[in-house]
Amino acid sequence: MKKWALGGVMALLAGIYYIFDPTHLALFPKCPFLLLTGLKCPGCGSQRAIHSLLHLDFATAFQYNMLLVSSLPLVTILIYGEIHRKNNPCLYARIHNVKGMYFYLGVVISWWIVRNIYDI
Repeated sequence: MKKWALGGVMALLAGIYYIFDPTHLALFPKCPFLLLTGLKCPGCGSQRAIHSLLHLDFATAFQYNMLLVSSLPLVTILIYGEIHRKNNPCLYARIHNVKGMYFYLGVVISWWIVRNIYDI
């Protein structure tokens, strides 16, 4: 039942992001890190990127947040592994490992630094 509730919430959020454009609406929260420091966090632009992705505008989504768009295959694999965790524990263990998490943490931190140096 929990998976259905989560799916329902995700569908509702996807509908909101599909209908309303975060670029032009104050309904969506602004990044507190950006407001406080003037620097972009790794997630800055994610709301606009999600809106663009839902409208199948991949180029614009990539401009808003390259890391989010580039991470979609990884997120899909992780979700698949989580759904099939009980049926295939070897797959889950292979894709949820410490080395992979540290690697991705390094990617996120690198993205954070690079996007502020080159104003991406």
